[in-house]
This record gives sequence, structure tokens and C-alpha cells, in this order.
Amino acid sequence: MAFVANINAHDVDGLVALMTPDHLFVDALNNSFRGAEQMRQGWKFYFGMFPDYAIEVTDEFDHGELVAMFGKARGTFAVNGKLARENFWEIPAAWRAVVKNGRVAEWRVYCDNDPARKIMAANAPAKPNR
Repeated sequence: MAFVANINAHDVDGLVALMTPDHLFVDALNNSFRGAEQMRQGWKFYFGMFPDYAIEVTDEFDHGELVAMFGKARGTFAVNGKLARENFWEIPAAWRAVVKNGRVAEWRVYCDNDPARKIMAANAPAKPNR
């Protein structure tokens, strides 16, 4: 739960400190990223896009090194540094963590993040005509 607390605090250094060096992150589209240092940049980028991003865990189950969490994720897509109400999304979500020696070796996200992708697409800069 310290990992979740650091996500909600947007504490990138705290997140990296809780990761194994070979940490594996897998997003909801099954894209994977390996390495705590790579994830440092990934979390900074994500928190830049969604400055109020937070997750709420309502249920948690653990079995040895495996932890499953269920709840919701929410955030607002920042456009020109502003958080407009119409760019807010909230979705049911689940997370799977593998914890080894007190550090997160793997973090997987399960959710339908289509609402966030639609908001991002609606706010994409117009492409110049050729």
C-alpha cells in the first residue's frame, strides 16, 4: 500500500525507491516497460498529463508475493496547464503487484482507459493541412 500512497502523492522518487531495479510495468493495453529508472520518466510524464491522478483501492488480497487490488482510478487531462471539468475521468480498475523482498517487482494495470484516451484525442492539437 506504500506504493499506492506514493502514486497518490505523485512521489516519483518514492515509487522508484519501492521498485526492484528490473521492475516490470504493464499498462491496460498490455504495453510493458522494464526498469525502475525507465519508470521514473514514465511516472513523471503520466503525472504531467494527469496532475490530479489518483487511485482508490477498496479491496486488497494477497497471497505470498502476489497482491491484487480493486477500486477505481481517476484524473483530469491537463490542457495548457489547466484542469477543465470536462477533461475529468473516473473508471473501475484493478492492479496486480508482485512484491519481492519488500519491493515491487511487477505492477500491472487492468482497466478500460478508453474514457481518458477519448479526452486526450478530443484535445489533440489540430494537424496542419498539407
